[in-house]
Amino acid sequence: MDTTNSHHKVHTHHGNHPDHNENDSHSDHSSNIDHSGHEELFRRRFWICLVLAIPILLFSPTIQEWLGFSIPEFTGGILIVPVLSLVIFLYGGLPFIRMAVPEIKNRKPGMMTLISLAISVAFFYSIVALFILSTETFFWELATLIVIMLLGHWLEMRSVRRASGALNELAKLMPDLAERINEDGSIEQVELEHLKNNDLVLVRPGSNIPADGEIVEGESKINESLLTGESKPIWKSPGDKVIGGTINGDGSLRVKLSATGDKTTLAGIMRLVQEAQSSKSDTQLLADKAAGWLFYIAVAAAILTAVIWVIAVGLNSEVIARVATVLVIACPHALGLAIPLVVAISTSKSAQNGILIRDRMAMENARNINTVVFDKTGTLTKGEFGVVDMATIEGWENDTAAALAAAIEADSEHMIAKGIRQYAEERTLSSQTVSEFEAIKGRGVKAIQNGETVYFGGPRLLEMLNLEIPEVLQDFVRASNDKSHTVVFLIVGVQVVAAIALADVIRHESKKAVQKLHQLGIQVAMLTGDSKQVAQEVAEMLGIDQYFAEVLPEHKDRKIAQLQQENKIVAMVGDGVNDAPALTRADIGIAIGSGTDVAVESAGIILVDNDPLDVVRIIELSKASYRKMKENLAWATGYNIIAIPLAAGILAPFGILLSPAVGALFMSLSTIIVAINAQTLRGFDFSK
Repeated sequence: MDTTNSHHKVHTHHGNHPDHNENDSHSDHSSNIDHSGHEELFRRRFWICLVLAIPILLFSPTIQEWLGFSIPEFTGGILIVPVLSLVIFLYGGLPFIRMAVPEIKNRKPGMMTLISLAISVAFFYSIVALFILSTETFFWELATLIVIMLLGHWLEMRSVRRASGALNELAKLMPDLAERINEDGSIEQVELEHLKNNDLVLVRPGSNIPADGEIVEGESKINESLLTGESKPIWKSPGDKVIGGTINGDGSLRVKLSATGDKTTLAGIMRLVQEAQSSKSDTQLLADKAAGWLFYIAVAAAILTAVIWVIAVGLNSEVIARVATVLVIACPHALGLAIPLVVAISTSKSAQNGILIRDRMAMENARNINTVVFDKTGTLTKGEFGVVDMATIEGWENDTAAALAAAIEADSEHMIAKGIRQYAEERTLSSQTVSEFEAIKGRGVKAIQNGETVYFGGPRLLEMLNLEIPEVLQDFVRASNDKSHTVVFLIVGVQVVAAIALADVIRHESKKAVQKLHQLGIQVAMLTGDSKQVAQEVAEMLGIDQYFAEVLPEHKDRKIAQLQQENKIVAMVGDGVNDAPALTRADIGIAIGSGTDVAVESAGIILVDNDPLDVVRIIELSKASYRKMKENLAWATGYNIIAIPLAAGILAPFGILLSPAVGALFMSLSTIIVAINAQTLRGFDFSK
């Protein structure tokens, strides 16, 4: 595989942003737009515009009147406010106008269109009002509106994380070079792009297999967990298939290649990630929808205001002021903060509790999930071997056998050895002393205790020693094999004294997580590459509704699509490379933080603490956040029900007109209420 061509950036669309040309800024959700630097861009513009807005406020007659102070007049002082307002309009306001262009072209006005309308009317009307009409201006409203909108967009950008590293992480699994064996037996290092089908390659111990193929010479255990989800290395010998990107164990292999480049299994997974990413739809923010509705309402109200006032009093400066007031007031400051404040608080609050939100849409949409699909290995289970059961012959106790097995495996780094030692440590079993430890390749280990030889290993060890399983242990071994548990034997002298069953250990939080999801009315499914027996056993233990066993990497993606075709809104929880396409295909991808980097990069939400219960907390936080968003939107837009008609002059016959200053006060109160309401989200309880 040519890894240089494999590094494809995957991006999540979060709306249009400044500093792109017109073609790059369109609102086609299938486009890939690089959002890097936008947080810094809006942060910088916010602070600069905030500094410039201070003198505008100080020189504003309205602010001076409200606060009871005045600034002595001086030559050229009248130009300070319009000049600084021009700078703020061009530096802080034009980005919003550029972002409004695609909305207007697509005839889908939203937040950017509404902001652009308000700031444009406020600026140009104020210039005319100051130098031609000599009436009240909107300069301070313009400055504060742009500053607040920049703040809202900055907060929004802080919560945006690009889903842009999945394919790069997949490509890293492939080695840079392969060792090709020529016809004369010589070995040369070649780049992967130069490999062809039927080439013979040497795979040294501990190295990554460069492409798909078949072993023709050598034996070894292959770690395929990154691709198949299988927690234990698979013993491979001549005739067995191997997958490019997987890791060779201790043996040296000669592999005849059957698929190279973009034909390999890993390349197929990479394509699936890319296809799933591009097929995801983007949901428009509630705030943007509200802004779209408000845009039409504001324009309609402005037209109606102009018509009625022209009929009533003729075309004059008062009519222009009424229309301008309607259009400016229609864009409340609070609407620009209603969603970003909630997003920023929920993002930081969840991060403090081990939940990282990379994609804001994932958190917003989690409230709609009705099916959660867990990958088994490393998610519901720990992805490591542990003792699940054991049996001994008469005269032996379980603890005695386990202690001796742990002593024999004291110096081994094999995952079975670790599982045995952990079992002994958890039970604080008394340590035993052995000597002359020796590994028997591919079969087990042996040592000496009290002058007697002791062995520990699997069925291949029994074959080597020509030993039969005692009748008292046979039922235990059969039952364990039926469950696809790994069974190892403790042998003292020439007698098998104990059989120990090991399997992937289920996390203690998993059952409670399934129960809580059921309480929320959510179905739970499980995906695994393990056998049906293993899947069935785990599903029954945890109360899982549906399971898919012996699922190949590409089929995990299909299973998610299958559930979605049944009109289910699916969250996928996983941790391996084989989960990446499914994580991306799902409506929401949730990655266990200890999983591979590619799984993290493919997900919208990451669970740092590896706790399945966090999935429940995500859904509950999503519902709480959405509730706050709706409340904020109600506050942010609700005042317009009163403000727009008053600004239009509906009560003018009774001598009541809404001045721009009072309208600005309404906007400020709405902003304060929205900010306070968003802060209440900090009280969300993550411990329940």
